[in-house]
Amino acid sequence: MGRDTIAEIITSIRNADMDRKRVVRIASTHITENIVKLLLREGFFENVRKHRENNKNFFVLTLRHRRNKKRPLRNILKLKRISRPGLRIYYKSQRIPRILGGRGVVIISTSRGIMTDREARLEGIGGEILFYIW
Repeated sequence: MGRDTIAEIITSIRNADMDRKRVVRIASTHITENIVKLLLREGFFENVRKHRENNKNFFVLTLRHRRNKKRPLRNILKLKRISRPGLRIYYKSQRIPRILGGRGVVIISTSRGIMTDREARLEGIGGEILFYIW
């Protein structure tokens, strides 16, 4: 049985956000590197650095939390896995969904690599919808 690295990334980030942890450690692979770069560029992380321990590479992610004076810290990351190993979901560029009217991000695996929904629409290519984040 194979590992679903994308589901592991999503679960690690979601669990750290629910526990109000600022730092998450995830295994480094080619797919995770591309996803982490996209999420850093979109502003979901404050900082990302690569760490090596016992001949294994890890990404150390610093999550971004919003603090409101009247209320305690709140979870800001909502993640939803769409395509999974048992059921792949593909969309053409015109049919790619918009999350929260464009405020959320759809991560798509295309023939030109992993990209956001905005980039895929601009290039006019579709692909497999990996997950939503908002």
